[in-house]
Amino acid sequence: MMARRRMDAALLVLFLGHLVTALEVPLDLPQPPTITHQSPKDFIIDPRENIIIHCDAKGKPHPSFSWTRNGTHFDTEKDPNVNMRSHSGTLVVDISREKAEHYEGVYQCTARNKHGTAVSNNVVVRQSRSPLWSKERVKPIVVQEGVSLMLPCRPPAGLPPPIIFWMDNNFQRLPQGKRVSQSLNGDLYFSNVRKEDSRNDYICYARFPHTQTIQQKQPITVRVLNLDAINDTVAAFYNDTDLFSEAPVDERRPIFLIPSGSSSSKMVLRGHILEMECIAEGLPTPEILWSKVSGDLPAMRTSFLHYNKTLRIVNVSESDAGDYRCKARNQLGTVHHTIHVAVKAAPYWISGAPRNLVLAPGENGVLTCRASGTPKPSISWAMNGIPIENSPKDLSRKVEDDTIIFTDVQTGSSAVYQCNVSNDYGYLLSNAFVNVLSEPPRVLTEANKVYQVITNSKALIDCSSFGSPIPKITWFKDSRSSTLDGDPYFVHDNGTLEINVAQAQNSGKYTCAARNSLGIYENHVYLEVKEPTRIVKQPEYKVVQRGRSVVFECKVKHDPSLIPTMTWLKDDGELPDDERLIVDSDSLTITDVTENDAGVYTCIMNTTLDNDSASAELTVVERPDPPTDLELTDQKKRSVQLTWTPGDEHNSPTQKFLIQYEDSLHHRGQWHNLTEVPGTKTTVHLKLSPHAHYTFRVLALNAEGFSRPSFPSRMYKTDPAAPDENPTGVRGFGTEHNNLVISWTPLTGFQSNGPGLHYKVMWRQKAVDLDWTSVTVANNSQFVVSGTPTFVPYELKVQAVNDHGAGPEPAIAHGYSGEDLPIAAPENVQAVVLNSTLAEIHWDHVPVNLIRGHLKGYKVYYWRKHSLHKHNPDHMEKDILTFSGNHSHGMLPGLHPFSIYSFNVRVYNGKGEGPVSPTQQFKTPEGVPGPPTSLVVTNPNLDSLTLEWSPPREHNGHITGYTLRYQPVNNSNELGPVEELALTANETSVTLPHLKYSTYYKFYLNAKTVTGAGPAISQEAVTIVDEVRPASPFGNVSSLVGEDGALISWEYWGPEKNVYVEYIVENTVASRQVDIATQGWFIGLMCAIALLILILLIICFIQRNKGGKYPVKEKEDAHTDPEFQPMKDDDCTFGEYSDNEDHKPLKGSRTPSNGTVKRDDSDDSLVDYGDGGDGQFNEDGSFIGQYSGKSASRDTAEGHESSEAPSPINAMNSLNSFV
Repeated sequence: MMARRRMDAALLVLFLGHLVTALEVPLDLPQPPTITHQSPKDFIIDPRENIIIHCDAKGKPHPSFSWTRNGTHFDTEKDPNVNMRSHSGTLVVDISREKAEHYEGVYQCTARNKHGTAVSNNVVVRQSRSPLWSKERVKPIVVQEGVSLMLPCRPPAGLPPPIIFWMDNNFQRLPQGKRVSQSLNGDLYFSNVRKEDSRNDYICYARFPHTQTIQQKQPITVRVLNLDAINDTVAAFYNDTDLFSEAPVDERRPIFLIPSGSSSSKMVLRGHILEMECIAEGLPTPEILWSKVSGDLPAMRTSFLHYNKTLRIVNVSESDAGDYRCKARNQLGTVHHTIHVAVKAAPYWISGAPRNLVLAPGENGVLTCRASGTPKPSISWAMNGIPIENSPKDLSRKVEDDTIIFTDVQTGSSAVYQCNVSNDYGYLLSNAFVNVLSEPPRVLTEANKVYQVITNSKALIDCSSFGSPIPKITWFKDSRSSTLDGDPYFVHDNGTLEINVAQAQNSGKYTCAARNSLGIYENHVYLEVKEPTRIVKQPEYKVVQRGRSVVFECKVKHDPSLIPTMTWLKDDGELPDDERLIVDSDSLTITDVTENDAGVYTCIMNTTLDNDSASAELTVVERPDPPTDLELTDQKKRSVQLTWTPGDEHNSPTQKFLIQYEDSLHHRGQWHNLTEVPGTKTTVHLKLSPHAHYTFRVLALNAEGFSRPSFPSRMYKTDPAAPDENPTGVRGFGTEHNNLVISWTPLTGFQSNGPGLHYKVMWRQKAVDLDWTSVTVANNSQFVVSGTPTFVPYELKVQAVNDHGAGPEPAIAHGYSGEDLPIAAPENVQAVVLNSTLAEIHWDHVPVNLIRGHLKGYKVYYWRKHSLHKHNPDHMEKDILTFSGNHSHGMLPGLHPFSIYSFNVRVYNGKGEGPVSPTQQFKTPEGVPGPPTSLVVTNPNLDSLTLEWSPPREHNGHITGYTLRYQPVNNSNELGPVEELALTANETSVTLPHLKYSTYYKFYLNAKTVTGAGPAISQEAVTIVDEVRPASPFGNVSSLVGEDGALISWEYWGPEKNVYVEYIVENTVASRQVDIATQGWFIGLMCAIALLILILLIICFIQRNKGGKYPVKEKEDAHTDPEFQPMKDDDCTFGEYSDNEDHKPLKGSRTPSNGTVKRDDSDDSLVDYGDGGDGQFNEDGSFIGQYSGKSASRDTAEGHESSEAPSPINAMNSLNSFV
């Protein structure tokens, strides 16, 4: 009964113990020591460096440290070379005065305070060693070709074991493969030797990684000979050479060199690496295959090394035990070897090492030390470093195999317990303390900590706490309306709050509360749920030509509060350090792309919470490399086969190959296209021509273009033969009316097929001659047959002939003998008038036999005989319209109305025109007239003015009258209402009364016939303000002279839009007083001026008597601006002018844009337009300053007398009239 109660109590304690989890005790609370850092169990040291054996621990109070060496106390204070670091148990051994091997041994550290003692593992300290190779004389090895061979390495034993590799004298690794490979122990095996294996520098190297030193063996010389060579050299190497396999070597089935026999065994420890090897000899070289007899090989942990000769399994487990089979095979047979693998295990934890216990007085707990191994390990307990059986008895503690049960613990029961698990292959040593405390709760997680997670990811909010008894954790959010328990929240045993799929609404303030029997503690933290980082525009696959640029885009969307960082990788590595690679915020640009830029580019967008990545491949293409290795095979008289090796395609498949040839016999240096073949072919059968010296080359074409041509093939010569073809382009024509010229396109030298090329020319008259007439022609491409009838058809043939025979039967061509002029004119020629400007001509076809040649067409000659208007003279200029082809009618456009036309028709052929048909006539009806010749405004008054005009130059019929339209124009150039006036045909002037004074008018005048009105002529004029000449419309005229010119300004209130400004330059300062009137130059100038005035007066008088115009009138006729007033013929006064021609300023004038004039060095007057500039005008609007020298200060009554002829004196005084 008591035993049953004890068992129930043990089960209850065990259950309760599972509820007590290991806690991290804050360092400000009392606690036994805990080892935090120690050196590895097997500690190999570098003899050139100080020895450092680590031992660090924590506890409250801070622990003290001591050491044992080889099981006995190690007094570090008595050894001057050993120093223990402060606040640590770490030993530092100075080896400068003592060899490192003196301190080899087994060390153990102890850390203790008043609450307990912790011990470290046993640390075995050994010095690393890299011994030298023993000196030995290596004899040369001579072997027969085909036999197997093993070159031993056998390096000296080192600590740790060395890494073996074979190299030559130049420190280059010796080539290895299926035939030659290195075994796991470092020996070099040859499954069969070849001649190329002969060398004198097979060197085995051993690298000792701990000391980073390399040792090398003496070079081994190997000579591979066939049997005859061995017999010849046996004497020379008899005394100092090892000879192998003197018998002839034939092909043989595989035999294993290692391992030997049909089976073997191997032991490996759990968690270690299993390596098995099978190396076989044989000829041909055998291949090795692996399998597991009792199951499958572990795919994720298996690899094959040394060209399949080594099977490697990492992280071995018990399931890897069993039989493995390696198989060697070649064409002659197969051999097997079975390896039995046993897996042993050093001790390992099943559920982890024992964990520290923190218990409140009166609580229960359990320490568990559960481990396994093969063979099964033994377990022993210790307390504070002393075997537990030798420790003081404690009724609250009970040891049951791998478990210690604590019940109703009391203050002062704190201690450190050691669990040691061991078997033949190792041990495990673990420290776990029991700390009896009474402590209110505290939260160790940082207060007001902010947690950030990405939407839809898992959120873990910590609430690390401590207390004794263990606190209970509860969570609240924001308003603390209820505890967080249930979906989507989950509270872990350690107090962590988990939200499996965080959403934006989960953001906020969280409070965790830790409670035990001694109090409560709260802590506040914050959760922020962020938007995920996503690449919205991924880089795309690019194919780019070498030398171009390429851009990879990588546009990202991310949470605004997170700062992203863009990183680009190439082939999972860093981007090359190259200025051609330009990284922007959302793109990668590569300029001047090279082949080395090809690869996979990955953009990675990182934030502090997440990242996203996308990749794209860059393929660099370019034109292919030229083909190589051109070879000619299957050589025949008229064909040959060409084979080549393609060049590098540069990532762009070859679409086709172009074969070109050069014929050095006929066209040296010229390459011609021969044929094309698809890009998948590398052979083509070429058809050749006789009598040629061929050289071939090949070009490859891909999407980027043609490659450079290959190197030419060797020359291939073909024998001569008769021509395969005849000349093309055979035609017959005549150059005279009685000959026939036969011409053709001659064959090229390449087409001639042999020497002595000439032509057999044959002809006969079609439908007349039965027999062919022939002639032989050489070195020419035409033949002339004389005495032929005019323009008759012939049949023609031209055949190619050379020294080896004639070409094929030629095809018949057709031609005509020479043409002559037509001998007949078209008949029934007549005209149909369609309107005043268009007529249609008709005629009959001329018979073919009268044309005497190839009909080219018909020509119509026509001319305007005269107008039906009596005043117009005759017009005899002829026009020609040509109608190509066999026409019988044609249109004559662009005729003059109201006229009489004459015309005739002629036929023409290749030789020329035939006779003229009888001349015919037709009349065109009336049309609309042309514009009136002139329109002049005269006698402007206050409310009337007179218009005078001349009839149209082209009447185009009988003038029936005129139509006059006019309308006012205001200052803003807007047109007023239109007035219309009908006039009779015999009128040439009209006076318009009742006009507005001081108003611009625009006039339009056109003539009419019975057909309609013709185009109008326009004119502009202005009515005057008053009968009396008004005062000058200019005022406040002033000038300002500066360094770079003179500024002239004024006010203007007249009706004109444009004004002129004139000025002269006077020399007002002289170096001395001179009487100009006595100077010879002045007298000569005055005489010249007087003579000029006299001539002008004579011309003016003559013009008035003839009714003509002054030169000034002719000048102003060219200036049709309305502000230029023409001089009337009758009284030399100024009238109105039209503005429908360009305004042309006087010679030497300038055009200021702002109404100012700058003074320059010219003495010529400046006359120009200006917007609102100053100027003087007569009553009729003419500008005074241009033609009058009268001063504006004179009586206005004199203005009517100022219309005298212009003179240089008047022009010089014109500027004075402004000032």
